[in-house]
Amino acid sequence: MAAIQQSLSTSISSSASTFLGQNKLRFRNQNVSMPGKTSGIVRCVATPSTEKTSYKTQVSRNENLAKLQAGYLFPEIARRRSAHMLKHPDAQIISLGIGDTTEPIPEVITSAMAKRAHELSTLNGYSGYGAEQGEKQLRASIASTYYANVGLEEDEIFVSDGAKSDISRLQVLFGSNVSMAVQDPSYPAYVDSSVIMGQTGQFQKDVEKYGNIAYMRCTPENGFFPDLSSVPRTDIIFFCSPNNPTGAAASKEQLTKLVQFAKDNGSILVYDSAYAMYICDDSPKSIFEIPGAKEVAIEVSSFSKYAGFTGVRLGWTAIPKALLYSDGFPVAKDFNRIVCTSFNGASNIAQAGGLACLSPDGFKAMMDVVGYYKENTEIIMDTFNSLGYKVYGGKNAPYVWVHFPGRSSWEVFSEILEKTHVVTTPGSGFGPGGEGFVRVSAFGHRENVIEACRRFKELYK
Repeated sequence: MAAIQQSLSTSISSSASTFLGQNKLRFRNQNVSMPGKTSGIVRCVATPSTEKTSYKTQVSRNENLAKLQAGYLFPEIARRRSAHMLKHPDAQIISLGIGDTTEPIPEVITSAMAKRAHELSTLNGYSGYGAEQGEKQLRASIASTYYANVGLEEDEIFVSDGAKSDISRLQVLFGSNVSMAVQDPSYPAYVDSSVIMGQTGQFQKDVEKYGNIAYMRCTPENGFFPDLSSVPRTDIIFFCSPNNPTGAAASKEQLTKLVQFAKDNGSILVYDSAYAMYICDDSPKSIFEIPGAKEVAIEVSSFSKYAGFTGVRLGWTAIPKALLYSDGFPVAKDFNRIVCTSFNGASNIAQAGGLACLSPDGFKAMMDVVGYYKENTEIIMDTFNSLGYKVYGGKNAPYVWVHFPGRSSWEVFSEILEKTHVVTTPGSGFGPGGEGFVRVSAFGHRENVIEACRRFKELYK
């Protein structure tokens, strides 16, 4: 009997110990009896565990995404703006930061979209999937409006949901085993998409750059055009003109050098012309105005900043038939395969809007919108010039690039936000070459731009 009692005691003790370790039990008096056996007292009460173990798959994270630094620039600005609004709930926040249009889409354009939308509710007007490359009529209209003088044809135009999306599709086209060069400073999507694709090395904090990217420094001293003699050979070259964020538009002479540089190195040039309609001097509006560009260049563009399509989403990519890989295979054929695999075509309603944009009345309406934002840039430039700051851009772009020598871009951004309640964009967010600068966007209602400039004068007088 003693042996049985000892065994029972040991068993109960062992079980309670196990429950305690696994389920974090605590004990209180509890009478436990077993038929024909002696009674025992066990003190145990279960309490819920405060530690939860999440289920994890066995799939490793994409190591390239882990290379990215912090968040994408513009969501980070939005986060800081939201935090500022919580801190100052009564402040009138004015946003001249992210390049988002503010003025209504012209009625001649929206009426065409509304008509197409209504037709979808009729038996005769309904349409489902369209051509992945875009509707034939719109492709033809883009070719005749923007590329008639350079000989590009409609089947060299791929309609999309915007230039930003096409940049990522082009990166998929190029793959991970390529090297790339980019203007410094430049639109962050070029670099970030390269990182995600695995084209780059690790981020080097001491120089604020990723390995395996050639950063082509663009400064006031070199006219915001890189010294190509110091740029190493890369497979892909990203170039935006007019540039975001500096607002600088490359001249024909400069672009001729760039095309020749790409030819000499056997590189492909991805040319972003999303702001071309803001050009008011003799700077080329398309890379294909440069002789020989069809053999080395791709052009991406968009209706976003012309017609206010930042929410509608419509753009295009032009890839000439003459652009060939090293084995002679046409680049456009591979891009067509990428598009057909990953994209079902731009919205038919958006494409109706695009077609209206390129009608005589629609094109004039777009130019009126562009002219409105260009007037805003003049107001902003005059303000900072009057305060004694060095100001760049503005003439051929909706962005004003203001130099704050000796100061951190994020420091100036924070100072302006805290003291004027105006959102700008820190230059360093566009690359190390943007440090010490702040980009001020001209996308804003006129009264807001005027009020923001009044606050700038109060702050920096």
